Amino acid sequence: MVLFLVERLPLLPADHAWQRLTDWPRHADVVPLTRVTVRMPPPTGEGTVFVARTGIGPLAFDDPMEVTVWQPPEGEAGGKCRLVKHGSFVTGWAEIEVHPYGDGASRVVWREDLRVRWLPSLFDRPLGRLARRMFGRAMDGLLAPDSRRPR
Repeated sequence: MVLFLVERLPLLPADHAWQRLTDWPRHADVVPLTRVTVRMPPPTGEGTVFVARTGIGPLAFDDPMEVTVWQPPEGEAGGKCRLVKHGSFVTGWAEIEVHPYGDGASRVVWREDLRVRWLPSLFDRPLGRLARRMFGRAMDGLLAPDSRRPR
């Protein structure tokens, strides 16, 4: 089991940061070799299920996730989203929190409990370093000022 936290202070209002981080298909734009399929029509809310498929050919795996908490930021109140991973290879949970932070900025916290089946605990520390780096880069890409995708 690997528990890690990544924090960012983007120059985006909380509602904009929230929209970027919870646009599940956009995650495929910033995570290499990954496709994301949302299995239900919008809007996202509790009960939404999506699958991130990562890898190439026979080395790919599905990471199905379900939104179990959906509280978008509103006014000065922060927002929180909790995802539960239901995969046969990757399990655990992730929480995304977005809070207003000063004038037009926000504070984003991503916590994750990452479990990879059949991976001995000997690999927890290297996996944690890799996961922090990978999720930090993904957050940076999702929150970058030029990362707006046409709708």
